[in-house]
Amino acid sequence: GGGGGGRSKRARREAATSEGGEDDPENEDAAEPKRAPRKMKNMNKPWEDDTVDHWKEESWGQGDMPNPLLEESSFAVLFPAYREKYLRNVWPQVTSALKAHGVSCKLDLIEGSMTVSTTRKTWDPFVILKARDLIKLLARSVHLQQALKILNDDVACDIIKCGGLCSNKERFIKRRDRLLGPNGSTLKAIELLTGCYVMVQGNTVSVMGPHKGLKQVRKLVEDCFRNYHPVYHIKALMIKRELEKDETLKNESWERFLPKFKKKNVQRQKRNKKAAKEYTPFPPAQTPRKIDEQLESGEYFLSQEEKQAKKLQQREDKQSEGRAAAKARRERRFEAPKEQPRPAPAPSVRPASEPEAHELAARLKAKAKRKRE
Repeated sequence: GGGGGGRSKRARREAATSEGGEDDPENEDAAEPKRAPRKMKNMNKPWEDDTVDHWKEESWGQGDMPNPLLEESSFAVLFPAYREKYLRNVWPQVTSALKAHGVSCKLDLIEGSMTVSTTRKTWDPFVILKARDLIKLLARSVHLQQALKILNDDVACDIIKCGGLCSNKERFIKRRDRLLGPNGSTLKAIELLTGCYVMVQGNTVSVMGPHKGLKQVRKLVEDCFRNYHPVYHIKALMIKRELEKDETLKNESWERFLPKFKKKNVQRQKRNKKAAKEYTPFPPAQTPRKIDEQLESGEYFLSQEEKQAKKLQQREDKQSEGRAAAKARRERRFEAPKEQPRPAPAPSVRPASEPEAHELAARLKAKAKRKRE
């Protein structure tokens, strides 16, 4: 064929060699096949080091930021009315704790809000987010001494909104009690296994602790409100806690050790289906009006005085019936209870050696006669 498109691979290779020159060292290996590129995914990455904790935050000192912040950042959080008294009492402590980090705070009792904002003395740019989490926790009924721990670098928080996970309010309350457990035992087990502080309040669950524990608690809480009992997660966490102690299983999958639970469909009582009415092409009969009923009873033709007298008579009849029923109830209290028939005494059987009655009477008479003599 015409043109260079029909040439073979060998001809094209020879043409490239002739154009580049015989003495060109770069074209000596042109005829050799290209090597396959190495797969980068199989290579060890510099950041894949098990000895490095990537979740750990670097410490930040007061002199690490030489210049103050250019702009002011602020956050405001609303709180419920029942927290007003407590917040008013502890607000001086909140102010002093945030002042050490250069953050100002304001409590507005009229609007029902808490506001935190940065100042020229703020030496940590991230502390404003920590202060925002602090007022969030205070609004969700977390105690002040516990909420102040959020200012530490190794503590994070998560507020789980679980109000929309259940459509039925009674079912929501039942599953929330299931999360708490009897006398708070389930909640205590969750705190021990995850290393987090958990506070259940209203439609939210407030969690404080390390990032790994926050992830575990969020999954546990969401599954609990989706009708997955928390005891299954607790069992899995206990098994993982024991497997972490074994160095031989460090790089292996733990799926074979974890329990597998299947969701069962509980048979519920079937609702009674309403029987379908027989279809008729005719419309239902018209219900009688109040005037029609008065015409049938003759009340429609009565005068106003007669209607009042009839209504008064009906009221007196009803009251007399009520008085008679009340009198009957009072008299029923004084009725004597029915006595049970007394059972007949069983006939006594005398032994054969006992003397007869007349013999005994004769002996008593003789004894009395001797005393008289």
